Formats: sequence, C-alpha cells, structure tokens
Amino acid sequence: MSRIEVFRGVERRRRWTEDEKRRLVSAAFAPGAVVSEVARRADIHPNQLYRWRQDLSIALTGFAEVVVSGDLEAPNGTKPIVPTPMIEVALASGAQVRLPISVSPVLAAAVIDALVQG
Repeated sequence: MSRIEVFRGVERRRRWTEDEKRRLVSAAFAPGAVVSEVARRADIHPNQLYRWRQDLSIALTGFAEVVVSGDLEAPNGTKPIVPTPMIEVALASGAQVRLPISVSPVLAAAVIDALVQG
C-alpha cells in the first residue's frame, strides 16, 4: 500500500489587485530594470510579469480623452493664426505623433500601429 501525505497550511495562490500588477509591471519593464530581479522580490515567476504586461496592454487599448482647443490669436491684433488642422496622438508609452487631418484613415492606423508595436 502507498502512503499519502496531506499538507495543511496557508493557500499558496495569491490574489493581486490590478494596481499591484501595474506597479510590478512598471517596475519590471522600466529602463535598466531586470525582470527576474523584480519577480524574485515579489516572489513570483518572471513569466507572470510578462503575462500581466500582456493582459494590461489589452486593457489599455481603446479611445482616450480628446481635447479640442479654440482658435489661436496672433499677438498685437494682427491676423489670427490659422494652423493646419492636426490630429495629435499621445500614447501611454510617451510616444507622440501629429498627423494632418487630411491623412487617410488607413495611413493613420498604420502609423499608430507602428508606434504601439515599436
């Protein structure tokens, strides 16, 4: 007959809040950081950080707040400045791009996709 051991104790599975996941992912993928060191300090496997990064990036996709500014006025009462209408996109990674409003939607999507992937 074989012998069976039953271990009693605290459940090993932990629950991480979304804020905790974001904090750890930010620390792990900050410039100069080492993922395995951050994972070791949090007592998790490095693969978990990569998974959380993937999950959080999916959650971040979508539309952002849009701010429409008014007309610009030239100094000293001269003719008003009429800027070329632009679409400005600022990503969470810090990357920014300005596209003329006349840009085709396909080209705009390709440029933004390249920034997100890059």
